[in-house]
Amino acid sequence: MTEFVEPLGMRILIRKDESRQKTRGGIVLPDQAEIPTITGRVVEVSVQISQDPDFPISKYDKVLFHPKNAIPVDFEPENLLYVVPIEDVVAVFRRSSSATPSVEMTDELDEFEDDEFGED
Repeated sequence: MTEFVEPLGMRILIRKDESRQKTRGGIVLPDQAEIPTITGRVVEVSVQISQDPDFPISKYDKVLFHPKNAIPVDFEPENLLYVVPIEDVVAVFRRSSSATPSVEMTDELDEFEDDEFGED
């Protein structure tokens, strides 16, 4: 018999990434440093979220989440697992197949600003 954790309601199960003790610039962070959002990998998604098109999150996605309402799960001793409400997931990391996604976004923004301020 295999045990697993299945989140219920509008929640997902996330394996927290290991915290960095040093920034990319080389600054060593103290142990007490609290970062308000953390990253992790989605381990499991509740049935409600998997069937809801408003939440395009699936298993193995890397996400950024706010830990305030995250519930720690002591299931795997070497891993930090959290049941997280979907409202606390603030971003999903995606890879783009196009080489210049920011150019496309900039063009759309320019068109929006032109329409907004009445310029042609």
